[in-house]
Amino acid sequence: MRGFHHHPQGEPSHRHHFGRRGFGRPGHGWEGHAGEGHGGRGRRRVFDSGELRLVLLKLIADEPRHGYELIRAIEELTGGRYVPSPGMIYPTLTMLDEMGHIAEVKSEGARKSFAVTPDGTAHLDERKVEVAALFARLAELAGLQERTDSAPVRRAMGNLREALILRLGRDGVQKQTVHDAVAIIDEAAQRIERL
Repeated sequence: MRGFHHHPQGEPSHRHHFGRRGFGRPGHGWEGHAGEGHGGRGRRRVFDSGELRLVLLKLIADEPRHGYELIRAIEELTGGRYVPSPGMIYPTLTMLDEMGHIAEVKSEGARKSFAVTPDGTAHLDERKVEVAALFARLAELAGLQERTDSAPVRRAMGNLREALILRLGRDGVQKQTVHDAVAIIDEAAQRIERL
């Protein structure tokens, strides 16, 4: 395989993460990749490998890009909710290259940029319905990020955090107090789910 699996020199080291601006635990929720990022228990994938190939192919068809630009493009499309890792992007680019769907083009610096080939364009045409559904999924993640990252939600989460630190950070806090606080939080979570 022609290797560009390793992270190119000079590109930031992006970790695979979700909810960058912090609503809930990073990497927790239906949009996670099982076994990646933080946690890794019971999470469903955003994309399987074939779907990720289509997303990258469509982004490259829109304009030639290198790996880091693809990571940033997906991050922007999801409002920061989903940031694929270089360990996902670069092997997928290798596969697209070997399939003849993309080809390396000249670019400035050490980064390898890729453009779509005629075979790649034909493949996108054959899968246009699926491609549209995948980009709709990205837009849905962006909408979810916008709703859960709103200023009132951040303020309320901050208030909860400060209250917990203030009350449970005191010397001599009883175990029952901790249990009561946990019960209140659990009840609030259940009430929100029922809204």
